[in-house]
Amino acid sequence: MTDVTDTLQLTVQHPRPGLAIAVVAGDVDTRTADTLRREASEVIEQGCPHLVLDLSQVGFWDSAGLSALIGLWHAAQAVGGALRLAAVPDRLMRMLVLTGVDAVLPVHATAAEAVTAMTTGQSTSADIQGSATRVATDGRAGEPAGGEYMAGDGAQTPSSNPS
Repeated sequence: MTDVTDTLQLTVQHPRPGLAIAVVAGDVDTRTADTLRREASEVIEQGCPHLVLDLSQVGFWDSAGLSALIGLWHAAQAVGGALRLAAVPDRLMRMLVLTGVDAVLPVHATAAEAVTAMTTGQSTSADIQGSATRVATDGRAGEPAGGEYMAGDGAQTPSSNPS
C-alpha cells in the first residue's frame, strides 16, 4: 500500500525581484491541493508574479493537484506573470500531456533551467523537460494511438497517424 500524507510543504526562495522558486515537498492530492493553491497564490500576490514550482520532492500527484496548477497559472497570468514547472514527476507529466496542459505550462528539468528561461524570455520546445516519451491517449499500452502526443514537445502535435 502506498503511504499518502496529509502534509505539504512549500519552501520559497527569491533569486530575483518579482521571481520566486517554490519547492513543493509531499503529496499533492485532494487533501493538500488547496494548500498548494493558497500558499503559492500568496507568493504571487505578494509581489512575485513569476513563479517556478520545483516538484523534485513530490511523491504523489493527482487530478486535484492538476486543477491547482491550472488555478496558479491563471493567477500568475492575471498579474502579468508566468508559472513554470521544474523536475516534474512522471505521473504528473503524463497528466499534463494527456490533458494538453503541457502546451501552456512550460516544464523544465531543473529549477535553475526554469529561472534562466523565465529571465531570458525563452518559451520554446527546447525548454521542455527531458527526452520525448510516447503517451497513448486511448489507454492501450504498447500500441500507437491516433491521438498520440510526444511529451517533450512544446506544442501538442498529433503523431503522423492520419485520421
